[in-house]
Amino acid sequence: MTKIGELGEEVVALWLTQQHYRILYHRWHCRWGEIDLIALDEKINQLVFIEVKTRQPKNWDHDGLDMVNVGKQKKINITAQVFLSQHPPWQNYSCRFDLILVTYISRKNNYLQDTFKVLNHDQIMDKNHVFTIKKHLKNII
Repeated sequence: MTKIGELGEEVVALWLTQQHYRILYHRWHCRWGEIDLIALDEKINQLVFIEVKTRQPKNWDHDGLDMVNVGKQKKINITAQVFLSQHPPWQNYSCRFDLILVTYISRKNNYLQDTFKVLNHDQIMDKNHVFTIKKHLKNII
C-alpha cells in the first residue's frame, strides 16, 4: 500500500508537469538524505530541488512548514550537492530549493481506479483522497 506522503509527492509531480516542469528524479537519495523531487523548471531552465509535505487539514505544524527547520534545510542542501557531484551535466544550471505544502481529505471515489483526476488548478483526486496544493514556496534555502 502506498503511503500518503508518497501519494502527495505523486500529486505534486503531476501538478508540476502542468506548470511546465519536467520531473527528473523522484525520491533521489544518498547516504546524507533524500530529495522528494528534482525537476527542471522549463520556463526559466532552472534545476529545482523540491521538498513535499502532505498533511490533513487543521494540522499542528502549519501544513508541514514547521518541519523544514534549519537542520532539514542543511540536509537538503548537502544532498543536493551530492546529487550535483554525481550528475555533472546538471552542474551548469542555476539551482533553487522549493517547498510544496499539500493537504488532503479522505473520501471514497468508486469510479476512479488507481489513477489521478485533476479537479481544478490546485486540486487532484485519487480513488480515496482529494489533494490540494496549499503553497508553493520558492527559494526556501
